[in-house]
Amino acid sequence: MVSIAQETSFDEAEIFALYDSVGWQPWTRDIAKVCRSLVNSHLVLVARDEDGRLLGLARTVSDDEMVCYVQELLVDKRFHGQGIGRRLLERLKERYAHCRYFMLTTDHESTPEGVANHAFYRRMGLIEHHEQGLSAFGLRVDNS
Repeated sequence: MVSIAQETSFDEAEIFALYDSVGWQPWTRDIAKVCRSLVNSHLVLVARDEDGRLLGLARTVSDDEMVCYVQELLVDKRFHGQGIGRRLLERLKERYAHCRYFMLTTDHESTPEGVANHAFYRRMGLIEHHEQGLSAFGLRVDNS
């Protein structure tokens, strides 16, 4: 049985293990910073098994009126394909249904991770910006 709940404090070792399981090295280089970012997020939902083990996490940055940005959605690699990411994202979609924009960023579809991510988000009803007549812009950041 997997439970989904909001959390506001985070164990560095537990967070490191989750982010490391999906190969997010830019995050695991400074796990204290990641934990501070979680604390400062609008909402953090976690998925845990019956033993309390952290299986997944979703966090948002939002004004809770117009914009919800899903900053991170990740599930421990060992538990992919079990509906955990789906449940986390569904809870976020329900929670922020009143916002005009519900957005996230993921790897480009040409990358190995991007292929699976794009398929997942499309199954969840999300549509790329350009398909909605929108564009997204950002600054390139060196992640090395």
